[in-house]
Amino acid sequence: MKALKFLAILTLPITVYISFTNVGWLTLLPLLVFFGLVPLLELLFKPDKNNFNKEQEEQEKENKLYTYILYATVPVQLVFLGWFLWMMKDAQLTTLEYIGKISAMGLLCGVIGINVGHELGHRNNRFDELLGEILLLTSLDTHFLPYHNAGHHLNVATPKDAATARKNEIVYLFWIRSHFQSYYQAWEAENIRLKNSGRSWFHLQNRMLIYTLCNILLLAGIFFLFGLKTLLAFIAAAVFGILLLETVNYIEHYGLLRKQNEKGRYERVKRTHSWNSDHRIGMLMLFNLSRHSDHHYNGSKHYQLLKSLPESPQIPTGYPGMMLVALVPPLWFSIMNKKIQDL
Repeated sequence: MKALKFLAILTLPITVYISFTNVGWLTLLPLLVFFGLVPLLELLFKPDKNNFNKEQEEQEKENKLYTYILYATVPVQLVFLGWFLWMMKDAQLTTLEYIGKISAMGLLCGVIGINVGHELGHRNNRFDELLGEILLLTSLDTHFLPYHNAGHHLNVATPKDAATARKNEIVYLFWIRSHFQSYYQAWEAENIRLKNSGRSWFHLQNRMLIYTLCNILLLAGIFFLFGLKTLLAFIAAAVFGILLLETVNYIEHYGLLRKQNEKGRYERVKRTHSWNSDHRIGMLMLFNLSRHSDHHYNGSKHYQLLKSLPESPQIPTGYPGMMLVALVPPLWFSIMNKKIQDL
C-alpha cells in the first residue's frame, strides 16, 4: 500500500487531458495546478522526514510495485505525445491555447520523460535502461544518461560539473551553460569509454552517436507525418521540459562545493553536497527526487528507499515553489545565499 501513494503522478496526465480537450484558460490547467496550487499546498503541510526502518527497507526494496508504477508512465507518455502530435497537426488555436497545450506536453516531458527516464536510467538492467532511453527520447534529452551517470555523479559539487550552479549564477545563464556543457561532456565521456575499450568513437556502441541518430529520425518523422507547425510545437514542448530539468538542476546543488585536499583531489560526495526537500507533494510527484542528498550518496538506490537525514541542507519549500523563486534572481539570492552562509 505504501507504493500506491506514488500514483499521485496521475494528477499530471489528468490535468493534461483537461488541457488537451478544452479551449481557453483551461488549457493552462497543468501550469496552474503544478506552479500555483502545489506550491500553496506545500506551505500548508509539514515536511515528511520519516524513513523506513531496516525491516521495512528490506521489504520495500523487494516490492516490485514501485517499479511497475514507473513502467506504467511509459505508455502514458507515449500516448499523450502521439495525441499531442495529432492534435497540433490541424489545430486552429489562440496564442493562449498554444501556450497552454505546449506547456502541458512540456510538463509531461519534464516530469515523466526526463525524471522517470532518470530513475530508470540508474537501474542496472537493460530493460529498465531502454525504457529510460525511450522516455528521454520523447523529450529530446537523450544525452542526459551518459552525462548524468558518467559526469554529474562523478563531478557533482565541483567546477567541473555542468549541472552544479555556482553561487550568484542566475538561472537563465545556467540553463544555457548546463545544457550545452553537459551535451559536450556526454560526447566526451562516450569517446573516453570507447577509447579505453580499443574502439573508435564512430562505433555502434557509442550511445551518443545512436542517440543523435534517433533524435534526427524522430524529428524527421514528425516533420514528414505531421508538418512543420507540429514539429515546432513538439520542439517547444521538449524545450519546456528541458528547462524544467535544468531549473531543478539549478536548485539541487546551488552554491555547494566539495573541499579539495593539498593534492587537488576532491573529498568524496557526501549528503551535504545536495539541497534536500522533504515536502510531501513534490516528493510524490517527482518520485522522491527531492531527497537528492541521499540519491547522490548512493546513486543506485531506488527512489522509494531514499532517506531524509539531518546533515543534508534543506531548501525552504518543495521543488515547484523553489523553481518559481529561482526565476526571480534577487529573491533567490537573498534566500539561498543566506542559507549557504549558515551551513
